[in-house]
Amino acid sequence: MTAKEILDLKQERATLTASIRGIMDQYKDAAIPADKTEELAKCEARFDEINNSIIREEKQLERERAIGETSNKTAPATDRSVEIRNAFINHMRDGNANTFAVYNALQQSHPSQAGYLVAPEQFVSELIKGIDDTVFMRQKAKVLPALQGAQSLGYPTRTARMGAAVWGTEIAAPTADSTLAFGKREFKPNPATAEILISNTLIRNAANTDGIIRDEMAYVFGALQENAFMTGNGAGRPLGVFIASDDGIGTARDVSTGNTATEIKFDGLMEAKYAVKGQYQGTAEWIFHRDAVKKIAKLKDSDGQYIWQPSVVMNTPDMLLGKPVNQSEYAPNTFTTGLYVGLYGDLKYYWICDSLAMEIKVLAELYARTNQIDYIARIETDGAPVLAEAFARVKLA
Repeated sequence: MTAKEILDLKQERATLTASIRGIMDQYKDAAIPADKTEELAKCEARFDEINNSIIREEKQLERERAIGETSNKTAPATDRSVEIRNAFINHMRDGNANTFAVYNALQQSHPSQAGYLVAPEQFVSELIKGIDDTVFMRQKAKVLPALQGAQSLGYPTRTARMGAAVWGTEIAAPTADSTLAFGKREFKPNPATAEILISNTLIRNAANTDGIIRDEMAYVFGALQENAFMTGNGAGRPLGVFIASDDGIGTARDVSTGNTATEIKFDGLMEAKYAVKGQYQGTAEWIFHRDAVKKIAKLKDSDGQYIWQPSVVMNTPDMLLGKPVNQSEYAPNTFTTGLYVGLYGDLKYYWICDSLAMEIKVLAELYARTNQIDYIARIETDGAPVLAEAFARVKLA
């Protein structure tokens, strides 16, 4: 469906809306006659049909724009976006001099670097989707707009709350506040790289070379990011939720009451949940390593009954104290006194900031003696918790 056809549907929807409103206003103080009731039902049904079509088509147009495809289905096969994508895949397959003119055209601003490529938009979108599927934090956290024209992104923060208001008399002078203070939270995407060597034999025979490379890069970048989002120290990498830091979640948000030195107890989980204010409870979730989940699943009451009942419905997350449980292989799983073993909180208050683009370099000659082509990928990202009070860490006693 073209943009004009969508516009025509919107105009028809507007006409139907006016008709529906006219009937409702005409009979707002009286019963609607049978013929008008039938007319109203037909208008409402047509409105719903058109509205659903508009929503579907606009979402599809947005998807097509996101992957660099055209919404004009009659466009010739030489469309520029298709041409660029095909050229990129061809270059990834051979990387030889025959593609020099093609990948020269794909360069953004470095004509002297003949082997340097900025991936076409469709390839990048597919890679980002792979990362999202691997790293659940990217789905739960707030992903900030990509940086453009700057090395870092700063957000103002309130570092100290204003003093409490006080009662007085009619003519009493107020006391000026001196405690309210503001600071800045800065995100500076950190570079990360991955390198893959692929044999020319595999490239010649594989039906989906770019898919192989994309999947492998998605895995290594996904594992790297999830590890940092959990336990990164913030030095040249994101700051993790399981790291005690005044720049993220400080030790004041640690909850060990109710747990023993070696075991998570149900009382300890209750303490952690209700250490978080009610305003954050609506969308709060848990994070544990699977080893911790296994221990929690084995907890029993005094009658020997399991306290926690994991989900038995496919694609439905386990619920603990009414909140979803996320499992990460990079969450802590050492059960020793004083260590972190879980987290509860609103994950929207973990923010992620990416740089503008993901870059790929194809080195066709460097490993020619070993019959291989070298692919180097680079991303830049940062992340950190931005509001400590939205979280509580489960800690052993």
